[in-house]
Amino acid sequence: MEKFKTLTGVAAPMPLINVDTDMIIPKQFLKTIKRSGLGKNLFDEMRYDDDGNERPDFVLNKPQYRDAEILVAGENFGCGSSREHAPWAIKDFGIRCVIAPSFADIFFNNCFKNGILPIALPQDKVDILMKDAEKGSNARMVVDLENQTVTTSDGETIAFEVDQFKKHCLLEGLDDIGLTLEKASAIDTFEASAATSRPWV
Repeated sequence: MEKFKTLTGVAAPMPLINVDTDMIIPKQFLKTIKRSGLGKNLFDEMRYDDDGNERPDFVLNKPQYRDAEILVAGENFGCGSSREHAPWAIKDFGIRCVIAPSFADIFFNNCFKNGILPIALPQDKVDILMKDAEKGSNARMVVDLENQTVTTSDGETIAFEVDQFKKHCLLEGLDDIGLTLEKASAIDTFEASAATSRPWV
């Protein structure tokens, strides 16, 4: 998993509440088990019309937000089903950080496991970041995970809280497999000992 330390990028404003996982990646795209290739279908029903043409008024179709790496959203982001395809699609599009007043628990935890930093902030702080994001591609935010801050294009710094274990995993690029591999030596030692003490197993 790619390490997350400091991210400087364009933030896209999406002031919608209760954005569920079916809005993030509709059910017809859940057949794949690959983490790549889903970015083109992120927010599919909002991004495209029935003929597959882009809706020009949707935020990620606007020229200034096509390369957004940060998403500023409304409360209860990622609610609905527990599909891990939702963070897969977000990450594949190129978004590494989602900021909102609140998140659905399963989506929130899945983000960390897929190299995305979800930041929960009070509504008044999200409002500041939303207004900054509305400035377009000339307004670049800085997300500093190590120091736990988000800095607006005007230099205003907002602190955020993050679970220290999850922070460690993002900083080091460790998903569940990576965490297991960190213990490879201890696992090998245990298996060798078990084979000696319990040869019948």
